[in-house]
Amino acid sequence: MLVAFFTKIFLNKIAGKAKQTKNPWDDALISALHLPCRLLIWLMGISLAADLVAFYADASIAKLTTQIRSLGVIVIVAWFLVRIIKALEVNLAGKNGLPQVVDATTASAIGKLLRAAIIITAVLIVMQSLGYSISGVLAFGGIGGLAVGFAAKDLLANFFGGLTIYLDRPFKVGDWVRSPDKEIEGTVEDIGWRLTRIRTFDKRPLYVPNATFTQISLENPSRMLNRRIYETIGIRYDDASKVQVIVEDTRRMLEQHPDIDTKQTLMVSFNKFAPSSLDFFIYTFTKTTNWEEFHRIKQDVMLLIIGIIEKHGAECAFPTSTLHIASHSHDSETQKSG
Repeated sequence: MLVAFFTKIFLNKIAGKAKQTKNPWDDALISALHLPCRLLIWLMGISLAADLVAFYADASIAKLTTQIRSLGVIVIVAWFLVRIIKALEVNLAGKNGLPQVVDATTASAIGKLLRAAIIITAVLIVMQSLGYSISGVLAFGGIGGLAVGFAAKDLLANFFGGLTIYLDRPFKVGDWVRSPDKEIEGTVEDIGWRLTRIRTFDKRPLYVPNATFTQISLENPSRMLNRRIYETIGIRYDDASKVQVIVEDTRRMLEQHPDIDTKQTLMVSFNKFAPSSLDFFIYTFTKTTNWEEFHRIKQDVMLLIIGIIEKHGAECAFPTSTLHIASHSHDSETQKSG
């Protein structure tokens, strides 16, 4: 009890010193070590007390105490390793406000793999300590794995689908994804081993089995380099003589616009005799990929085009119909009866 008390005071002081440094790794180590270290001290103290009791009592208790101590040490060490891996995962993903070392998806994948390896290893060591043959367990696991594989093929498909996502990284947490094959669109919130949680734009959670992503096409608009403006504008047939100068001024305006990426394709061309209008189109790209900023730029471009059309005394066309009414004259004859 005394050792645990002074250890707690010592670790609290070390933790305070660690927080004053810019290095986040010492904070992770102290935080992970705090509870397992104190629990290990209590385990060793109680087991030593039990050994003293066993020395003056029954010798069979000593064997049981030794076994419990060994199992407790294995569990505590595994717990410490799991805690430190979790803390390192937080540091690598930048979730503690520090610069991000790797993306959150990669950090989560590495953390899950390491934690799974530690837990499996700890379970095997515990079974070996209890007198079970690991080779026999592994052999049974190989035979049972076939049966489990057939029974849980969907679960395994989702597992390997999640592994494919971690390796290929078609998207990561925080990306906006969309599938033309399925009604999937939203922001990725979490990538698990079986399911991926996507928050749709109406704020509902959508849980997609990972195996689905191996069978569908997926778009990742978050990785766009530019956003496209592609619009068609109609001019009245009465303003046919002004189409050329309007098109030239519109092209010049886009080339001088600060938010238009002139390194990308930029086209302004008269291309269609529509039923009620002379149509020209604009095809260009913005520098930003931000959704809100893109619409602000697009609105500004469209208003500038309206200003160019009005400056030249022209008007935008709208659907019109002309009705021709035939005029018939009837000659009336006066019939006189004799």
